[in-house]
Amino acid sequence: MNATELTVPRTSRFNAGFWLVVLGAALWGVDPLFRVILLKWLTSTQIVLLEHIILFFVAAPVLWKHRTELQGLGLRRVFALLFVSWGGSAIATILFTQGLVHGDLNAVLLLQKLQPLFAIILARVILKEVLPRYFGFLFVLALFGTYLLTFGWTLPFGHVNDFVQVGSLLSLGAAALWGGSTVMGSYLLKSMKYETVTSLRFVLALPLLLIVTMSEGQSWNLSMGTVDASLVFLNLLLQALLPGLLSLLLYYKGLGTTKASYATLAELSFPMVGVLINWIVFQQVVTWTQLLGFVFIWFTLFYISRQKQVEAPSLAMQSSQA
Repeated sequence: MNATELTVPRTSRFNAGFWLVVLGAALWGVDPLFRVILLKWLTSTQIVLLEHIILFFVAAPVLWKHRTELQGLGLRRVFALLFVSWGGSAIATILFTQGLVHGDLNAVLLLQKLQPLFAIILARVILKEVLPRYFGFLFVLALFGTYLLTFGWTLPFGHVNDFVQVGSLLSLGAAALWGGSTVMGSYLLKSMKYETVTSLRFVLALPLLLIVTMSEGQSWNLSMGTVDASLVFLNLLLQALLPGLLSLLLYYKGLGTTKASYATLAELSFPMVGVLINWIVFQQVVTWTQLLGFVFIWFTLFYISRQKQVEAPSLAMQSSQA
């Protein structure tokens, strides 16, 4: 088989994987559509717990089908699985929520923009990923675009002291865990199918969420009418299946053929969709500054996607020469 024959499928696969990560992360942006209604009756922890219970019944048959992959996992993969499920699904969400309670809202949101930095550093250390040319410039451009998308040209805090507080430390912890989850997920996909990793993420997080919910001591506000109960169940189901299950299936499917350092920038589609949802559904006007932020982020995503297309023929040529 010559190099030309190898080029087409590899290019398609590389490019498709990157955009699957973009699409999976973008689906996280529709989460507020369902969560706003649910928060009228349930706490954030209770919502996450019920979501994972629903997803357990979807994930359990998948795990049974792929049960042979669980044999001889080894300590490294067990640690990676716990990091993704406990750290990424449960603890990071709790830390971020508590950060919003105890800290300055803008400072907490700004610190979340450091998530790609944690992912890139860990990908370099753990996965030994070699960063491409101009990656530093693209990283800064994407972060700047995200900043404009979130805060515009204004400063997001009044005083430097806004960052030196418990809420900011909690937000940094959440950013580190979410960035680390991208890297750990990429590591797991080297030896496991994306369906298995997605299922384990939900199943392993469930016991921890049960403990956290019980320790929270909040009563369950279930005194609602038939119509309200149906609405709550429908929103729970849609939230679990769309920004929950479907998004992560797409995300991990794409992550299997995408470098973690690339994927963490692809995840910036999430805040873009969030702004669009606020504009279309909640009538929050999109400013010209935010549109400029859109342009910067999409330029970064497009350039990285094109760069991956250039990498694919190079890999194909190496394979043919070998």
